[in-house]
Amino acid sequence: MNCDLTVVQLKDIMVPIERPENPIPGKIYRQLGVKLWGEGAYERESIDGGQTKYKTLSSVQENDIVVNKIWARNGTVAVVSESLSGCFVSGEFPTFTPIQDVLMPRWFHWLTKTKVFWRQCDEKSQGTSGKNRIRPEKFLEIQIPLPTIVEQHRIVARIEELAARIEEARELRRRAVEEAEALFNAYYKNLFGEIPLDGHLGDVLLGKPRNGWSAKCDNEENGIPVLTLSAVTGFQYRENEIKKTSEKTSVDGNYWLKVGDLLITRSNTPDLVGHAAIYSGSPAPCIYPDLMMRLEVDGKQAIKKFVHSWLKGPAVRQYIRRVSKGTSPTMKKINQQAVMNIPFPIRFSIQEQLRIVAQLDALQAKLDALKRHQAETAAKLDALLPALLERAFRGDL
Repeated sequence: MNCDLTVVQLKDIMVPIERPENPIPGKIYRQLGVKLWGEGAYERESIDGGQTKYKTLSSVQENDIVVNKIWARNGTVAVVSESLSGCFVSGEFPTFTPIQDVLMPRWFHWLTKTKVFWRQCDEKSQGTSGKNRIRPEKFLEIQIPLPTIVEQHRIVARIEELAARIEEARELRRRAVEEAEALFNAYYKNLFGEIPLDGHLGDVLLGKPRNGWSAKCDNEENGIPVLTLSAVTGFQYRENEIKKTSEKTSVDGNYWLKVGDLLITRSNTPDLVGHAAIYSGSPAPCIYPDLMMRLEVDGKQAIKKFVHSWLKGPAVRQYIRRVSKGTSPTMKKINQQAVMNIPFPIRFSIQEQLRIVAQLDALQAKLDALKRHQAETAAKLDALLPALLERAFRGDL
């Protein structure tokens, strides 16, 4: 359905408003902030009236339109929701109230999520105050499409109906991945839970775990890549989680990585310490840091991929939580001996290890395919709302 849209300036449909109050020491003030790119308003941390540097604060009410002057060029404009009514803002947040029977607040709410609106905010912010702040009078010069109030209600109802369907589809796809991951993890735990523990990891290693080198990283463009802890977090290797060092290195250093190296973190948060991953060979050359240890698996005793999978199993994670040390509740460490003593099924044959690795690889491939499909679908869904809003604000919805 097409409708006629009149283009108006904001000064024709809203007016500045202030509800000033001198901050009172001892009184707690709820503060309001505005997110980037039309993501709406939110409640910041509350402050005591004696802690603010501003001489006055202004309260906001439901349906007020609030602008963050500094970041307006990045879409920091929002309509105040009922739950945020009664919050306060400083003079850095000019506030306006819509003219009744002319502007529907939800119409403006959806408009703040469009690139056309952001572009105008950016244009009106240029060269003001030396920091690209938008002045209230400049904000009011922005032009927007505006049908009759009746038509605004109809279009907003249609937008919200379709937006709800998009979100429902997105949620269904997220839930499908979560359920698939839960099934995979349940299978994984059951599989490893049935294997008898009759030895230790040290029994299948060629030597003691060895720390890397924590080179001073200056991130010089031509520096040598050094893995960060995030490179092995989640038991998956992430080649982009690196820093760079220009420190002098030795070709004989024990810290150089080789394709297929199995790494384990020796220091991290309680949930992340002891995570492991296999180095893919990229980037190369590459250094692993002192906060990781390299494990050299005896191929006659165990399959490296099986060891990697075993390290994320329930028996090992329980053991790591029990033996990790550290005075800080947020940072724990495991030492070389703790890694050597990790429970391991040494009598589990190579053939059985290969069988389990093949099963897990097949399941992981299916899960990865589902995640890729979900990501592709999510990208398409993310593109739907902007397209929907573009149609709405040109009168084609």
